[in-house]
Amino acid sequence: MDVITLGETMVLFTAKTSGLMRYAGDFSSKIAGAESNVAIGLARLGHQAGWISRLGNDEFGERIQSFIRGEGVDVSQVTFDETAATGLYFKEKLTPSEFRLKYYRRDSAASRMSASDLDESYISGAQFLHVTGITPALSEHCYETVLAAIDYAKRNNVKVVFDPNLRRKLWSEDRARSVLRELSAQADIVLPGIDEAEFIFGKSTPETLAKSFYDLGPATVILKLGKAGAYVYSNDGKGFVEGFPVEQVVDPVGAGDGFAAGCLSGLIDGIDVREAVRRGNAVGAMVTMADGDVEGLPERDRLIGFINQTDKDDVER
Repeated sequence: MDVITLGETMVLFTAKTSGLMRYAGDFSSKIAGAESNVAIGLARLGHQAGWISRLGNDEFGERIQSFIRGEGVDVSQVTFDETAATGLYFKEKLTPSEFRLKYYRRDSAASRMSASDLDESYISGAQFLHVTGITPALSEHCYETVLAAIDYAKRNNVKVVFDPNLRRKLWSEDRARSVLRELSAQADIVLPGIDEAEFIFGKSTPETLAKSFYDLGPATVILKLGKAGAYVYSNDGKGFVEGFPVEQVVDPVGAGDGFAAGCLSGLIDGIDVREAVRRGNAVGAMVTMADGDVEGLPERDRLIGFINQTDKDDVER
């Protein structure tokens, strides 16, 4: 594996009409999970990615495993739980530009992940271990699982990539700040968003916020700035990397996961960190132009064309 990640993936149901969900009669359904989004993004770019998780032994769990496996991600380390269900959530479109999310993930199968679900030899064969701040927020068992995965990675010289991916509803603010700082300090590469950085350290400039993460111990900090791009602070230098303009944002959800996949793809390919971040910016921008978490994740040739802004017919023939 080039990258191994672990975390919860759920089935997302979205109301097909705008307004309160109580009036919705029809829903579409998709698969959604930050860590599996990253794995799928890497697979589409031609890399070997593995995803570790726990699913309910139900039709939703079967659907998730089948979908992720079909995208070329290794799911050999996924465990099925006989007594807990696969997590679900619903998207309520109040207006075309305003929506709310309702999660049904308490005591889900994934929240029962434990260190016993991990195989050190599997993690040791990767270049990178990717973890987010969502998983440790699910339960104390999940928090301990993330720590164990990081320990296995460090013992085997596997670089740890940490995306805080803050979910305020999952835990208290004090606990969130404490754990996100702790995991940032153990990572080799940290990928915070500007809002997450301000949540942890308070409002400040991108340069100061990136340095605050860097001072915790990681060798590289890549601060996501949305459409403005990103700010890099590393052992090899620091500076802004411009984003890619998007004429119309269809769905911003999943852009950060696309960014992570693009950055990791560049690092796997051995390119300069700033060029890797530029690749991340490009993938993140492409994700916003499609509806859904993974629908906009590009294959390598489309990504290269987007970065180079190659002129082409509107329809490929």
